[in-house]
Amino acid sequence: MSNLRFQVLQEAFGKKPVAVVPPGHCMTEYYGRNVFSRRQMARYLSADTFKAFCNVLDHGAPFDRNIADNVAVGMKNWAMDMGATHYTHWFQPLTDGTAEKHDSFIEYADMPGGDVIEEFSGKLLAQQEADGSSFPNGGIRNTFEARGYTAWDTSSPAFIVDDTLCIPTVFVSYTGEALDYKTPLLKSLHALDRAATDVCHLFNPSVQKVYTYLGWEQEYFLVDEGIYAARPDLLLTGRTLLGHESAKNQQLEDHYFGAIPQRVQAFMKELEFEAYKYAIPCKTRHNEVAPNQFEIAPIYSEANLANDQNLILMSLMHKVASRHGFKVLLHEKPFNGVNGSGKHNNWSLGTDSGVGLLTPGKTPEENLQFVTFMVNVLMAVKRHNALLKASIISATNAHRLGANEAPPSIISVFLGSQLSAVLDQLENADRDQAIVLDEKRRMQLGVAHIPEVLVDNTDRNRTSPFAFTGNRFEFRAVGSSANCGCSLIALNTAVAAQLREFRQTVDAKCSDGMSKEHAIFDTLRQYIRDSKAIRFDGNGYSDEWRREAARRGIDCETSVPLMYDAYTSPESVSMFESTGVMNHTELAARNEVKWDTYIKKIQIEARVLGDIAINHIIPVATRYQSALLDNVYKMHQVYPPEKALRLSAHDDSIIEELSEHIASIKHDVDAMVEARKQANRIASERSRAIAYHDTVLPWFESIRHHVDQLELIVDDELWPLPKYREILFSH
Repeated sequence: MSNLRFQVLQEAFGKKPVAVVPPGHCMTEYYGRNVFSRRQMARYLSADTFKAFCNVLDHGAPFDRNIADNVAVGMKNWAMDMGATHYTHWFQPLTDGTAEKHDSFIEYADMPGGDVIEEFSGKLLAQQEADGSSFPNGGIRNTFEARGYTAWDTSSPAFIVDDTLCIPTVFVSYTGEALDYKTPLLKSLHALDRAATDVCHLFNPSVQKVYTYLGWEQEYFLVDEGIYAARPDLLLTGRTLLGHESAKNQQLEDHYFGAIPQRVQAFMKELEFEAYKYAIPCKTRHNEVAPNQFEIAPIYSEANLANDQNLILMSLMHKVASRHGFKVLLHEKPFNGVNGSGKHNNWSLGTDSGVGLLTPGKTPEENLQFVTFMVNVLMAVKRHNALLKASIISATNAHRLGANEAPPSIISVFLGSQLSAVLDQLENADRDQAIVLDEKRRMQLGVAHIPEVLVDNTDRNRTSPFAFTGNRFEFRAVGSSANCGCSLIALNTAVAAQLREFRQTVDAKCSDGMSKEHAIFDTLRQYIRDSKAIRFDGNGYSDEWRREAARRGIDCETSVPLMYDAYTSPESVSMFESTGVMNHTELAARNEVKWDTYIKKIQIEARVLGDIAINHIIPVATRYQSALLDNVYKMHQVYPPEKALRLSAHDDSIIEELSEHIASIKHDVDAMVEARKQANRIASERSRAIAYHDTVLPWFESIRHHVDQLELIVDDELWPLPKYREILFSH
């Protein structure tokens, strides 16, 4: 074993849990203490300002300068009492991460002597200027046209990180185009609210607002920081580009829901302790399926807030992990042969009166409303399945989809047997025909009579990317490192456009003399037929399903760069523009960013892979080969020729095998480098991304195969990189 590898393994297996959380702490004493919540507002704002600001938050009342100035003063006083000295506009550029520029509260005092004071105005709170060219922008901003703006998102509370007041903001260009995820997310939530509220009025005219809820489940790996540092591929790309599977990985399924290792438990306790300070309602923690893989999940909340909280948590994870000697891996597929990590997005809708629109009801009228929203979601997924896939795909998530229990890269919907039976009978029944379900329940289909549907009446299908799970849809295909906003924007907008069309269709039929209930039923029956192709309850991994999906007309594209074309298809552009979420310029720019990001990630991986293979692996393999050659030579010096040949036959075979693998690695790395050079000469971002996918990426598996075979042959004491058995079983 190499000296470095021996040292990092010795340190990793010798580390003990670090107790950071105070013993006997009461969560309610510090929950939300780092957030400028309404409780804090009531303390730091005047009664009139507090009332006016709540009116802004709850009812969208005008937000004038006086309110902003008064809120800014109260927010600054609270932040300073919490030890803050700086403030920042915290935004979400198109990088899947967050960005911030810190400014202090310091200003010159308006008096002689050059004294300073701490000041924070409503203008600074509401808006700031940021460099719009240095962040991914898809060509919207040129380098010499750098101006961009951040503007306060009042619906998400400000919070404190260390000594800095963080103000959640949108990020837009000088000409108004969105350069972030939050801006179109907020627009999609508004569009969905309006469309869903209009549909709710068919059943309950008193509904004033529809909320979109998100409950994310964050999967991640923990690896020892010393081992992490000894793996250049993990350090630079977030995943292992090389490495043979461990003899034992997840095949015994003994890690899933198993006892949490002490050192990991200490990390989890502190992570929750810190998360609660930001009012992130962490509820669940457990071992995941793969070794060293874990999950944390909160109670669901309003989608915009939940997305912000997920981004805060991802940042907290890295900070807390370092105090425990860990590195958090959020890459979707850091290890071959074991499960990758997703961020399952549990998505649902609810009214201002607390009615879940995807929750089966207790009366026929409630169930008609439930079926209405259920079927419209199916139609949205059917019409825009390629776009939904484009919203979750990336260079990193592509490695995960369709492997080791991750959903496939074909967007289908799992409903379960009972709901499928209900929809099938609704599709084929006459208005006055009775429906017979299990337990011999009979319901008439006329005038809003829908069979009873029970919560959690379906099993779970782990191979489904979009599954109904009782009162919500679980979008399982979202990647663990992604900003949830990207997939939410596509899903919200698709459902909003679909609900708007549904309401228009029902209104048109009513105008022709049809009763409201019959108009709803007739429209739903047609939608059930039209969306049937997207429903699939079977094994999403099977080759039969891929063939069947193609026959049904579901998007089966496997090239990541080509998947992104769905954003600028005529259907997508029309949908986004008609709902006011994004225009064609913004959509085209996002595609440019996605192609550019894909190119750069594959390019970095190719460089790292070539460096490790040529400068780390081949020298070690050659050294081992030289030792074997020396041994063979000495045998021929000691033994008679026939005996020497017999005794050295094993070494001769290994020497030849080493030569074959070394030569193949050199050839494949050279070919990969040449393919990269050819691709880099292509001007178009889209064409260059396609070239990287088609001509550079395929060399990865070939190089890896030969290196992994060498790992099985070369003396363990010489091998320079920590192996899978060491990475995955150290905690």
